[in-house]
Amino acid sequence: MAELAEPMMTFAEFLRSVPPGTERKVSDLSSGIAQGYWATHGPDLELFCSNETCDGLRNFARQTTDISVKTEDPVFGFMHYLCRNCRRRRKVFSLSVQRDVGSPSGTAFKFGEEPPFGVPVPARVITLIGPDKELFLRGRRCENQGLGIAAFAYYRRVVENQKGRIIREMGRVAGRLGAEAPVVALFEAAAAETQFSTAIDRVKAAIPPVLLAEGKYNPLTLLHSALSEGLHGLTDEENLELAQEIRVVITDLAERMTQALKDEDELKQAVSRLLNRKKARAETSQ
Repeated sequence: MAELAEPMMTFAEFLRSVPPGTERKVSDLSSGIAQGYWATHGPDLELFCSNETCDGLRNFARQTTDISVKTEDPVFGFMHYLCRNCRRRRKVFSLSVQRDVGSPSGTAFKFGEEPPFGVPVPARVITLIGPDKELFLRGRRCENQGLGIAAFAYYRRVVENQKGRIIREMGRVAGRLGAEAPVVALFEAAAAETQFSTAIDRVKAAIPPVLLAEGKYNPLTLLHSALSEGLHGLTDEENLELAQEIRVVITDLAERMTQALKDEDELKQAVSRLLNRKKARAETSQ
């Protein structure tokens, strides 16, 4: 039985969702620009922007001229995109394209892209891990490529290096949420501990509920458990699963910290506005 032809995808789908090293048939690869001249279709793309003012999906516009597309041979080129919102973050694709005869469709091959392909790392996570940003991003790239042992090793090094920073940041959030000075001091003492398990024991009862994974699980315990289990004696696939779990727990913790501080700031602003209105009414009635 003949194999079914792989369905075509749009050029935007190809650029956004296909990993490097992949070839696909594209329905709207090119368009006729002038008599006998065809060039790549340059669609706007919805991509993740890591700029702090964006830190989410944003619309990216193509910045470069079109790549000339031929039917007889593939053509190599780059496509550059710029975030329409912050006007700072860029995305670059390295491609090979070839048009079908008598049609805007064709074949596209992706050599690579920068920033690298894969689920992006939110800015809040980069802020949390601080000095080990590059190690974390290397781990993310290894995870994207299915290199489990390498990804786990990078993530483990990040957590071991930055466990004090993570605990200290949790203490800062606890203080902003109203924890008393002795409780905040517990986090400072735990951050200085060399043994991760000892540090966890010091603060496990003081962690604000808003920072618990799913509202009930200590994120430090989850990270320590994953670090203790991985690497030796496990397959690459098993290490990949653990690496993914470490990344998800760190990301969730960073998001919970950010949201908790945001909620606290909004509450303080609301209380301040209410008190100011009350004061203004009292002064007016005098």
